[in-house]
Order: sequence, then C-alpha cells, then structure tokens
Amino acid sequence: MNDVLLERIAQALERMSPAPVAVADFAAKTAFVWHPDPDRLEPVEKVSRLDVSLLVGIDRARDTLLANTQRFAAGMPANNALLWGSRGMGKSSLVKAIHGAVQAEHGALTLVEVHREDLPTIGRCLAMLRAQDRRFILFCDDLSFTQDDAHYKSLKAVLDGGIEGRPENVILYATSNRRHLMPRDMIENERSSAISPSEAVEEKVSLSDRFGLWLGFHPCDQDQYLEMIRGYCTAYGVAISDADMRAEAIEWQATRGSRSGRVAWQYFTDLAGRRGVAL
Repeated sequence: MNDVLLERIAQALERMSPAPVAVADFAAKTAFVWHPDPDRLEPVEKVSRLDVSLLVGIDRARDTLLANTQRFAAGMPANNALLWGSRGMGKSSLVKAIHGAVQAEHGALTLVEVHREDLPTIGRCLAMLRAQDRRFILFCDDLSFTQDDAHYKSLKAVLDGGIEGRPENVILYATSNRRHLMPRDMIENERSSAISPSEAVEEKVSLSDRFGLWLGFHPCDQDQYLEMIRGYCTAYGVAISDADMRAEAIEWQATRGSRSGRVAWQYFTDLAGRRGVAL
C-alpha cells in the first residue's frame, strides 16, 4: 500500500514539474526568437530581409558592421554594436542583411531576436546558447528605456557578462533611435532630482558605453532617396523611366512629410503593386 501511495505521489510531482526545455534545431533554421515561460527558441521560417547591396547611403555603417560580423563568425574577437539614429534609415534591415550575407559565407551563424520586455530573462537564454557549438548574434530591435524602467540593468548583464563573462560565442547587436537608449528629459530629470546627480546620470548613460561599436544613421538626401528606389526597381524588375520615378517619388515623400529608406521602400511597394510585380 505504501509503495502504491509513493508511486502516486511521484506521478503527481512529475505532472507538477515544468516540462523540459526543448532544444532548438539550429541545423534546420538560421534565425530564432526567444520566448520565456516556458523558455524556448522559436524558429523563424523565413527572415524578412533585403540583400545587403540594396541598402544605400549607409556605406560606412555597412562596411564596419560587416567586417565585425565576419570576424565574429570566424572565431576572432568582435564588438557588441549599437546602431542608433534616424528612424527608417535601415538599422534593423542592416543587421538582418549582414547576418544573411555572413551566414551564407561562413555557416553556423544564428540570429536570435530578443524583445525588450523579455530582457529580464536574458540570462537563461545566454545559458542555453553558451552550450551550443555555433555562434549567435543576439538582436534587440528598437531598444529604448523609460523612467522607472529597470530592464536596462538586465542588458548590462548581457554586455558585461557578470562573473561568468559573456559567452564567447554570443555577440549583441541592438538598434535604437537614441544614442544613449534613454530620452534626454529622463537624463535631465535624474540630474536635477537625484541626491548624487552625476552618479545617477552616469549609471544610465554608461549603458551605451558598453557597446564597442556605435554606428550612427542620419537622414538621407534626395539623391540617396531616389538611388534607393532605383536599386529596388532594378533588383525586382520594375520598369519605370527616371523622370516618372523622380516625379512620383518626390510627391510621395512630400505627402509623407519625411524622406528615409523606409519611405523609399513604401513608395516602391506601391509602384510594384501598380505594375503588377510580386515582391
């Protein structure tokens, strides 16, 4: 009777215990998204990316990040990178495009996207990646922090690595519209209200200092904007004269009130749809 009772208790405890963490099939997919509770790496069937050659007007950032990623993929030392600046100028597109280019060249390079709200669980993700015999780009897109947001402390752990150090097979690429990842008024509030203003500000501003590479993205001029659209037309086989494209594209940007790589792609998407060309 005691044996039966013990067996029932053991079965009940087994049902209550969390399911074992599923091991991702890194050989099958090249990109994953981190999801906690339960911890898992969800495979991405197809990464939404452009060819790196179609990214115009960001040559310096492209060449610098490409060289850094190639060194990392080859097992050489490389820096974490913060891509900051104007919205719609290709920060996220560049990370995905360079991952695709370097992965095709070297293999065994996996992109793992981590959402900002999941940063407190990033230690568990790193523990999972540390054990793998391949290299990972940890990608945090559109990263920023607000007042009373303590998630930035979790990011510091990723960048510094704590007592164990950051896994040598993991590198972090983050994009943000802000150079210091926090709004200026938040930093100024800290300076004016803290008991030790310089220390309070230093703690938050120093976060971006932990990235070895700072790559700035700035608004494009009209020639670069038109060059982006012409490159898309050539790559996807959309026929349009330079005069017509110029007139339409300038009108499109005027109605949007802005000019960027994102606006160029949105105009091209409209053009391709009107010309019956599938993207």
